[in-house]
Amino acid sequence: MSGCAQPDREAAARHDVDATGSASSQVAGIPVTFVDVTEQAGIHFRHNSGAFGRKYLPETMGSGAAFLDVDGDGWQDIFIVNSTNWPGQKGQPSYPALYRNNGNGTFTDITQAAGLRVEMYGLGVAAADFDNDGLVDIYVTALDGNHLFRNLGGLRFADVTERAGVGHRGFSTGAAWVDYDRDGRLDLVVLSYVQWSIEKDLFCTLDGVAKSYCTPESYSGQSPVLYHNKGNGTFENVTREAGLYDATAKALGIALIDFDNDGWIDLFIANDTQPNRLYRNNHNGTFTDVGTTAGVAFNEAGVARAGMGVDAADYDGSGRQSLVIGNFSNEMMALYTNEGTGVFIDEAPATAIGRTSLLTLAFATFFFDYDLDGRVDVFAANGHVADDVGRVQTNVTYAQPPHLFRNLGGRRFEDAGKSVGPALQQALVARGAAYADYDLDGDLDLLITTNNGPPHLLRNDGANRHNALRVAVTGGTSNRDGIGTRIQVLIEGRPGPWGMVKTGSSYLSQSELPVTLGLGDRREVSALRVTWPNGQVEDLPGQVANQVISVKEGAGIVGSRPLARPTR
Repeated sequence: MSGCAQPDREAAARHDVDATGSASSQVAGIPVTFVDVTEQAGIHFRHNSGAFGRKYLPETMGSGAAFLDVDGDGWQDIFIVNSTNWPGQKGQPSYPALYRNNGNGTFTDITQAAGLRVEMYGLGVAAADFDNDGLVDIYVTALDGNHLFRNLGGLRFADVTERAGVGHRGFSTGAAWVDYDRDGRLDLVVLSYVQWSIEKDLFCTLDGVAKSYCTPESYSGQSPVLYHNKGNGTFENVTREAGLYDATAKALGIALIDFDNDGWIDLFIANDTQPNRLYRNNHNGTFTDVGTTAGVAFNEAGVARAGMGVDAADYDGSGRQSLVIGNFSNEMMALYTNEGTGVFIDEAPATAIGRTSLLTLAFATFFFDYDLDGRVDVFAANGHVADDVGRVQTNVTYAQPPHLFRNLGGRRFEDAGKSVGPALQQALVARGAAYADYDLDGDLDLLITTNNGPPHLLRNDGANRHNALRVAVTGGTSNRDGIGTRIQVLIEGRPGPWGMVKTGSSYLSQSELPVTLGLGDRREVSALRVTWPNGQVEDLPGQVANQVISVKEGAGIVGSRPLARPTR
């Protein structure tokens, strides 16, 4: 079946969550607790910013993490990026870490055996199968040159950066794999921050005496880079030809979004103190920035905010993807709602999201359905960049608790952070974050990284009293990971919740590729609709809830297994 035209595509995805019953106001909230299981899971890691008193700008950035299935066993493994000591400074070397999921709630550190014990000033990560060989590869952004690690199988990786031609040596931050030209091969977008080096480091101060961390306004920007996959293990830099060159950019977050529902992936880039960019895909290998006319470049006063992390999803059942963005303290987060006319409206000031986030500094942020009621909620990992901020702003702290906003429907949210246990009430200097169902019990767990500190693996306990369907896809003519695939359930023949397979989003991090769709009290779906990146649509038979469904392009459902369920 071929893809639909834009109006039909939007109508097909639109769902009234109350009408479907999959996430209705009649579905009562259930008790959910996030439990910090980092130690018992065997995650022993500490981020090293290299800070030694000189207050170099990169020390404020932190690092990201990714959930990824490195061995294809269906269990999500964990990769955590690390930075390192500055030249000439003594200290133990620091490395990224790859933890293999043992399938019993614990992980084993396999970094050295995997060939990933490489010292670098790492920042971000994006993971996908760039060569369509069935194995997920890892791209790490860094201050001293980026790295592409090709998965060789057998839990071994090889650094193929030089041969692939993707070792951009700027101040790289976020990255995302995307098949922007729909040729079946994953291309790579790499963001950059500012033109900083030790030699160019400036003296900045908050109190006129002591040195403080400079803001990005002190430095010139750097353009993002678009690498086109040539299909032979190498890439070509097509940034200028594609219309993405932007020397003023100070980019941190990237989200894949089809905001106009035309079946081609667009790009949203969150900039720090520069206008955000919304690049519309022109279907011919080029993009056009429509951020200003779409209303997402500036705040309502026409001022560029300090954009950090970002994500896109259909949070209001409209069939359209909206945007959530983490911003600086005293700016509040943004919730840009897609009105379907090419324009977005920031609904955050009218919701608990805006009011609650006014004084916090949000880095990672994303949509995810933490209580499986069929409405995606919002998470934000917070923490200031200035360790001395309390000296000049007494109402702002360096360490800050995360935010969790429960979606109530009708474009309303409530602050749920204090109702899900003590783990989300702990003040952290958080940076990256990702979600996954790492224990395959049906609900979505959290991984949060902290700057110069340990990560936190938070297990979701209780949400799986609601029902869900977990879907993993494999492309055929499309890219093997199915990046850009839209997955939607139909409930009693009517469109229900949907999600998109994606990389990027959050801040310097990546969540799992399989899509979990919350069903509330519904125990089955009447059909499953899969729209592949090339526009082909497959309508698949109904399924009972609480399964992992494997779908292969052109072959339909090729496997399933039950999710672990609580005793009721």
